[in-house]
Amino acid sequence: MAYSNDKKSERCSFCGRTKKETNLLIAGVSGHICDSCAEQAYGIVKEEVKSKADLDLQHIKLLKPLEIKAFLDQYVIGQDEAKKYLSVAVYNHYKRLMQGSHREDQEVEIEKSNIILVGETGTGKTLLARTIARMLHVPFTIVDATVLTEAGYVGEDIESILTRLLQVSDYNVESAERGIVFIDEIDKIARKSDNPSITRDVSGEGVQQGLLKLLEGSVVNVPPQGGRKHPDQKMIPVNTKNILFICGGAFDGIEKKIAQRLNTKVVGYTAAVKAEQVDRDNLLQYIAPQDLKSYGLIPEIIGRLPVLTFLNPLDRGTLRSILTEPKNSMIKQYTKLFKMDGIDLKIDEEVLEYIVDKAIEFKLGARGLRSICEAIMIDPMFEMPSGKNGKLNVDIKFAREKIEKVNFKKLKVA
Repeated sequence: MAYSNDKKSERCSFCGRTKKETNLLIAGVSGHICDSCAEQAYGIVKEEVKSKADLDLQHIKLLKPLEIKAFLDQYVIGQDEAKKYLSVAVYNHYKRLMQGSHREDQEVEIEKSNIILVGETGTGKTLLARTIARMLHVPFTIVDATVLTEAGYVGEDIESILTRLLQVSDYNVESAERGIVFIDEIDKIARKSDNPSITRDVSGEGVQQGLLKLLEGSVVNVPPQGGRKHPDQKMIPVNTKNILFICGGAFDGIEKKIAQRLNTKVVGYTAAVKAEQVDRDNLLQYIAPQDLKSYGLIPEIIGRLPVLTFLNPLDRGTLRSILTEPKNSMIKQYTKLFKMDGIDLKIDEEVLEYIVDKAIEFKLGARGLRSICEAIMIDPMFEMPSGKNGKLNVDIKFAREKIEKVNFKKLKVA
């Protein structure tokens, strides 16, 4: 009789259907739930989480482009043009997301405008991305294009870009679909040559073709753990329609393409740029989509990156400001490091000028400043924490001795 009572109790605690009337009856501690009720419960939870996310987005204080740029100014010196483009892009991205949370306001659908930043090494492309990530209220990730290969080859698949975004959003797909992705070193996937070859360009044009669907917006099946895809792996569908993509690259040698175009163009927009008006020291300011095509990006991917901007090469004044002015300036970092050991660091003005001179000589941008500072500070940082001296005054004589000690000639650009 007890067996019969147990059988009678095997019914859904929500809808009351018996085990025979359902496809699947899941047993709990003191009740059961059928597959139909479980599916409805999942839908309710999903809608509730989405509503909560929309509510959170509405309560975010939306910074205006001028305020976003002011925040970037605290950490990044110069590059006003690139900051302006980034500020507007992020601001419009939030407005697009907020439009999506208002179901009644769908008369005009706002399209996203992906960005591509072009600038020499050490001018601040990655720093801009890292800085803007500090102030965002949406998932943000920086990925490197150099590791990407075509599907089926050793390396990472295109979908691994979205895997990183899922990871930073704790695998919340709704949240990841509103994120921002910065693809660094985009120039490394340029076509190596226009000539056909018997060997495949597995990290060049093939990767660009794979990126097309991500940049424009489509549902992409993403492996949750990244790595290589295999048939038995569970995939997570992610819609990239509302994901903003910002790409950055040095495009080393593209100045030659720009110079060639400026000298030969006789009609069109660039015809107005007279030869005597061209700034030969900063040709990147004249960059146009056709220069990217000449460099090796396919036309389809250029069309999906409609906003093209550049970063100026760092001049003497900018390099000098980078040393001391930003919140995370190098001199402030070294001062903090020594202070943690109870040592007061003082650097003479002459030394700062000397560091800037060397950075210009080596043509390594802001990263060159770090190399030179490390060369000067390495001995004190090695010896002084174990000593009793609580003060360090770096003068020009000390700096020159340390620089001459290190063989920096190998860094010089011919």
